[in-house]
Amino acid sequence: MKRQRILVVEDEPDIAEILRYNLERAGFAVEMAGQGDTALEAIRRQPPDLLLLDLMLPGLDGLELTRILRRDAATAQLPVVMLTARGEEIDRIVGLELGADDYIPKPFSPREVVLRVRAVLRRRQAPEAAADVLEIGTLRLDAAAHRLAVRGKEVALTATEFRLLHTLMERAGRIQTRSRLLSDVWGYAEEVDSRTVDTHVRRLRRKLGAEADRIETVIGVGYRLKP
Repeated sequence: MKRQRILVVEDEPDIAEILRYNLERAGFAVEMAGQGDTALEAIRRQPPDLLLLDLMLPGLDGLELTRILRRDAATAQLPVVMLTARGEEIDRIVGLELGADDYIPKPFSPREVVLRVRAVLRRRQAPEAAADVLEIGTLRLDAAAHRLAVRGKEVALTATEFRLLHTLMERAGRIQTRSRLLSDVWGYAEEVDSRTVDTHVRRLRRKLGAEADRIETVIGVGYRLKP
């Protein structure tokens, strides 16, 4: 079986080597880049299966690299997991707003990195739910084609946003706790920071435009999509 390729973009040699060792030990093929601009060149030559990206980089920082990738149709769906320093909460939020699939704060556990990477890749490979087309109000979500239309106009979603909306639409009218969404959409255990859910819901609402209010916040509990 062909090994999945991970591109690690990290400019600190010690951290880069720890990531390489643990990912290769877990069965991944690992490529390395120390700068954002060289990483961009490598991705355009041959996109990896997942990008493990530090935010603070010489040449081109992680946030700007993510912006460029998300604007290009060829790389818009590339899974991105960001590495951030604990004091850079605003950067983590911006990273999720840009469409990162996940973030891992430094210092990190190498085992957690491997688990998070596997979870993101597993979500990308999971088969779609049985219901191919879901329609609620002016929302029309086509799972097979991976397309969303709002009032007849197609709206681009990242893979995580699509999965989140699909889950909410399938369970319309039922409250979904943050921990349940983390488990079902992200594949994480409950102890993972639930702000990941809040950030993705906020971004999803912006993209839904006139239908944004259809996603209701249930204070202290989670979210519900109005049928």
